[in-house]
Amino acid sequence: MTVPGLVQALLARPDGHTIAYDAVPGAAPTIVFLHGLKSDRGGTKADALVAHCAAKGYGFVRFDMFGHGQSSGAFEDGTITRWVDDALAVIDRLTQGPLVLIGSSMGGWVGLKAAMARSERLAGFIGIAAAPDFTEDLMWAELSDAQKDALMREGFIELPSEYDPEPYRINRALIEDGRKNLVLRDAIPIHCPVRLLHGQQDTSVPWQIALSLAETLEAPDVQTILVKDGDHRLSRPQDLKRLTDVVDDLIAQVRG
Repeated sequence: MTVPGLVQALLARPDGHTIAYDAVPGAAPTIVFLHGLKSDRGGTKADALVAHCAAKGYGFVRFDMFGHGQSSGAFEDGTITRWVDDALAVIDRLTQGPLVLIGSSMGGWVGLKAAMARSERLAGFIGIAAAPDFTEDLMWAELSDAQKDALMREGFIELPSEYDPEPYRINRALIEDGRKNLVLRDAIPIHCPVRLLHGQQDTSVPWQIALSLAETLEAPDVQTILVKDGDHRLSRPQDLKRLTDVVDDLIAQVRG
C-alpha cells in the first residue's frame, strides 16, 4: 500500500530496543493507533486508518509494541507496563499537540493507561473491542486450578489461539504486571469524548466489557456502538467504514 508522505523508521529506546513505526504528517489532532495482542501495525484496521488519515490530512502514527511486528524484543518478555512505556515514548517523541488515541483489543487497555498519563494532551479516545484488564478477567479467571499451578510453578503456560496456529506463551510476569495496571476497578479519570466499538459476536473479549468501560469512565461524552453481527476483529468493509466515520465525526467535534 502506497501512502503519500508516509515515513517508516525505528525509534530507539534507552535500553537498546527499537520501536518500528509509521507516521503521516498532517493537521492536529494527531491520531495514534495501538494494536492488539500478537498483532502489529500492519493489520487491516491500521491499514484502513493510515490510508484514511492520509487522504483526509490528519496526522497519524502507528507502531509495533515491544515483541511485536518489526520492533525488537521477545513477545514472551512483554508486559502491560512495557507496552504503555512504548506508547508514551511514541507519543512524547513523535507527536505534538492534541491527540486522539485509537486502541484495538489489548491496545485499548494500553491506550487507556497512556491516555491517563498524558491527559493534558488527550482530545479523544476510540476503543475497538477494547480489552482492559484482560490478563486478570479473561486469562487468569478462565484458567483451571491446574493451569494456574503450572503457571506459578513453571513461570509460563501456553494457550491456544483462534487467530494463530501457534499457541500464545503467557508468562507469569504478564499476569502479575497486569494486576498493577488494572483500570476497571475504580473510576477512570479520562474526560475527553470517547467512542467504544464492539462486536456482539466477539468470542475473545465479551461485548459487555464495553459497557463496563463506559460506566467506569468519568467522561460525560461516551458512546458505545455495539455491532450485532460483528466479531472481535471488526475488519469487514462495513466495519472499517464505520470506524473511519467515527474518526471523522470525532475529529470534527474536537476541532469544533
